[in-house]
Amino acid sequence: MNLYNKITEPTLLLNKQICLLNIRRMKQKADKNNVQFRPHFKTHQSVEIGEWFRQEGVLSISVSSLKMARYFAEAGWDDITLAFPVNIREASQINELAGKIKLNLLFIHEETVEFLDHYLENQIGAFIKIDAGYHRSGISATDKKQVSKLYRSLRNSGHIQFKGLLAHTGQNYHAASKTEIVSNYYNTLEQLHNLADTCCSNQKQLIVSVGDTPSCSLVDDLSGVDEIRPGNFVFYDLMQYELGSCTPDQIAVIMVCPVVSVQKDRNEVVIWGGAVHFSKEYIHHKNKAPSYGQVVELTKEGWQWTGNNEFLASVSQEHGIVKLLPEKIVGIKPGDLLGIAPVHSCLTANLMKGYLTLDGEKIDHLNGKLKR
Repeated sequence: MNLYNKITEPTLLLNKQICLLNIRRMKQKADKNNVQFRPHFKTHQSVEIGEWFRQEGVLSISVSSLKMARYFAEAGWDDITLAFPVNIREASQINELAGKIKLNLLFIHEETVEFLDHYLENQIGAFIKIDAGYHRSGISATDKKQVSKLYRSLRNSGHIQFKGLLAHTGQNYHAASKTEIVSNYYNTLEQLHNLADTCCSNQKQLIVSVGDTPSCSLVDDLSGVDEIRPGNFVFYDLMQYELGSCTPDQIAVIMVCPVVSVQKDRNEVVIWGGAVHFSKEYIHHKNKAPSYGQVVELTKEGWQWTGNNEFLASVSQEHGIVKLLPEKIVGIKPGDLLGIAPVHSCLTANLMKGYLTLDGEKIDHLNGKLKR
């Protein structure tokens, strides 16, 4: 039976072989640079895909929520960094999980240290979250006084073991060029080493941890860093392609959506596939219009990148409007399927809650079970 005959609704299609190659490539880069590889599992959020990492020798991971940490701990992962600022309202769950696995948390405030140290019965590891220019969370890399105070607080704790400094160079997702991405990476590394030398100089084994897919994909020499935590690279997406982090043949997921209406006078089709499937994140298309995804050609083997001026131009809750070339729209009718590379695979995967492989296998996700 043709794979596409099984698809009746918006479906996130996964090319397992591309995914496996992406994992192997990043693991080999880490090994070549003698760097700890702690991939961020927030992108795929799947126990089964997690096993593909384990098969490549990955033993430690990052996650973005305590719920996700418990999910992967139950699957046998016992060295997990929760790469999100500590939520002290989850202290009881933190203590319980710390009694079962090696759990690392991110700290920004001394009050958090004091609260958890008083509450916890089990040991946890701790990283100081540094804001190296993204300005989302963390202590500013220029605030050496605050970093020093938090470091001393962690060192004096009874149940919290200081591990090192951690940053996410998220500004790379807004970079204008590959050169800027590489420059941001080295600036982040310089800031972290400066803080390590001036604020944590008596820490014998301090871990410098960085992690964003653009820099981990484009920087070849990772010397000076101890740990990398990329996540999106497992699938890549249209945004990463636009940044230059990947090639089209490294994108491992696309959305496949049914056509429900054809507007030939406007060279548009309406698909069942909107913001609740793709998210509302977009990039700017070549003509400066928002693009929520790039149309690809569906083939018997999966899909093929064409690079044509065809894209998902707008999304509402369930609807998506796709701009097609005049010669392409002639043969389109309701009930046909369109393949679209998503802008941000992390958000799309989180919304879709599962995957269909090219072999017809259904792979589950933390947040939902696929219909079988």
